[in-house]
Amino acid sequence: MKTILIFGLPGSGKTTLAKSLCEKIDADWYNADEIRKAADDWDFSDEGRLRQCNRMHTLCVDSNREGRHAVADFVCPRNEYREIFAPNITIWMNTLEAGRFDDTNQIFESPEGLKVNDGDFVITKHEWWNEEFTEEWAKLIALKVNK
Repeated sequence: MKTILIFGLPGSGKTTLAKSLCEKIDADWYNADEIRKAADDWDFSDEGRLRQCNRMHTLCVDSNREGRHAVADFVCPRNEYREIFAPNITIWMNTLEAGRFDDTNQIFESPEGLKVNDGDFVITKHEWWNEEFTEEWAKLIALKVNK
């Protein structure tokens, strides 16, 4: 079973892609806003963001142990958090120059070492934003997940 991390700035299309992908691979879906809501944890300090990363990671690991794929869509702004999360497939929604929250923009780190040939994806604003492309990306990623 695989864990798929869809990350990027707020408003970049993470949730839209996650929804479409989960329909194609029948995965458990963990949306950061919903998980924060359930935990009643709206702390966006470095400590709070790390706690959220660990929370999301644990949920995905539990899904994998139960024999299910897991899709997590959340900002995951630091490379350190992405290393902790350790997904099988990483999808960077690189569709925005800046998100709607300045504090997040300031700490967001571009990922290092993402290579499409290695099973990771970078979706840019030039190839992305309409429903047709969402479906096409979800199909392409689903093929990689089901390999």
